[in-house]
Amino acid sequence: MAQAAAVAKPPAPPRRRRASATPRRLPYLLIAPAALLMLGFIAYPVISVFYYSLQNYNPTKPWRNGYAGFDNFVHAFTEDPVFWDTLTFSAKWVFVEVGLQLMFGLALALIVNQTFVGRSLGRALVFSPWAVSGVLTSAIWVLLYNSQTGITRYLADVGIGSYGTSWLSDTSTVFSAAIVADLWRGVPFFAILILADLQSVSKDLYEAAEVDGASKIKQFWHITLPHLKDAIILSTLLRAVWEFNNVDLLYTLTGGGPAGETTTLPLYIANTSVDAHNFGYASALTTVAFVILLFCSMVYLRLSKFGGGDK
Repeated sequence: MAQAAAVAKPPAPPRRRRASATPRRLPYLLIAPAALLMLGFIAYPVISVFYYSLQNYNPTKPWRNGYAGFDNFVHAFTEDPVFWDTLTFSAKWVFVEVGLQLMFGLALALIVNQTFVGRSLGRALVFSPWAVSGVLTSAIWVLLYNSQTGITRYLADVGIGSYGTSWLSDTSTVFSAAIVADLWRGVPFFAILILADLQSVSKDLYEAAEVDGASKIKQFWHITLPHLKDAIILSTLLRAVWEFNNVDLLYTLTGGGPAGETTTLPLYIANTSVDAHNFGYASALTTVAFVILLFCSMVYLRLSKFGGGDK
């Protein structure tokens, strides 16, 4: 017993110190100020638009200001034919622009992806219009379409058309003229994204296809196009949203004319708010445009199975 008592007890294991939670939270604490700032810049305008969409708000007619409920939305859908005209034109504009930009952008990307002398210069020339701002692009094409010094004068010199013709003032040509101007700026966007994705396609796939006797067309349909699926889906979605919200080019080129032929819904919203000072109704139209874009984007991503990985 005495001997057992004399045996010293083994020392207790040291207590584990709780790991400080600060190092784990440090990254979130560091990005918190920037995140809160971005949230404020995004959330405040969105909430303001939703709020004013339920109001009659016109600074030039303060006696009419007040709560309107859903009257602005009812007026848009039932009493405003301009809303439906601009929405229809916006859909037409987006469909034509995005489709043509994708087609030409894909073609240019395939061309500049080949090996040839002066490829770097060719890529720079293809991508350069994307670096030009929308207002500057509009200014360039306004000069090109000028009836006195632009394209139409030189065409008239060789017997095509007549002098003094303005494509931007003619209802039969203004849409095509605006389409060409925006194509010049928008095609490089598709070319850049698609070319970047083309760089990741393994050359072994093409070599194996050639050994199996596949033609260039079959290689494009069964190797290139499936690999570009996600890049095409993403680029078309982004460009569709941007084209729908396009204001600068059409406003500078045509101002929505002639006779409202090129007025998109965002341009109509801008005119309603800035020119007519009807911010309540403009906010309601903005809310409708936001819901339309959100719904169409979700449906498009769902149907296209974006990110499915089946390349």
